[in-house]
Amino acid sequence: MGHDNVGTIVGEGWGVVHLMLRARRGGSGEDIRAAIAEFTAIEPNQAVVFSVMGGRADFGVMLVGPDLDALDRCTKRVRSGPVRCVASFFSVTEQSEYTTTENDERARLAAEGTDDIDAALTQWRERMTTYREDRLYPRLPPRRVIAFYPMSKTRNVGANWYALDFAERKRLMLGHGRVGRRYAGRVLQLITGATGLDDWEWGVTLFADEPTVIKDIVYEMRFDEVSAVYGEFGPFWTGLVTDVDDALQRSGLS
Repeated sequence: MGHDNVGTIVGEGWGVVHLMLRARRGGSGEDIRAAIAEFTAIEPNQAVVFSVMGGRADFGVMLVGPDLDALDRCTKRVRSGPVRCVASFFSVTEQSEYTTTENDERARLAAEGTDDIDAALTQWRERMTTYREDRLYPRLPPRRVIAFYPMSKTRNVGANWYALDFAERKRLMLGHGRVGRRYAGRVLQLITGATGLDDWEWGVTLFADEPTVIKDIVYEMRFDEVSAVYGEFGPFWTGLVTDVDDALQRSGLS
């Protein structure tokens, strides 16, 4: 049975593919260019193309969209060009299970002696609605630098994340989040889930306008207990965001 007109939808959230590609010199990138153009012509599909810094790859492509069939077709067309895929990662956008609940927020407001708790909660609900939409249905920002890395939580003796009870994991993650919020506006992050889908449990994509702020936030978070005790990290990839034509030209593809 054919599936040409039937899309496979993630459910809640969108699918995400990261590709790191090595160009075969002298080839044409026309089909890669056409594949990305056709993919992004359909809302809400998005693509970020970037020139990879260093020598492990020439350029990278990040694809985001709700229809996994469309995502897969674009991925296969890109990979069928004059390139060799040196790394890839598949994940889906998701909400954090450790997000503050309304009861948590009400208790915090009461402890701080907030006069009008109901009004404060109304504002909090609006912020959380925006936060949920940004996590599940992101609009990728027009920043100049992208960094991506996969990660998992440890299962080591004495440092098994999954042996902790939920309340302790939530306490640690809320503290971890406070570190990240100090970089609000300077670094935008998208955390996607890959448990059971790829070799790592999460993918972290960071967007900024210059690389040192990415270095700073990753360094500072290394001292947080969530990372220092329970974090395992895969390879880091950093690139300069550009358009498709420029990325292909830099990579030697006409």
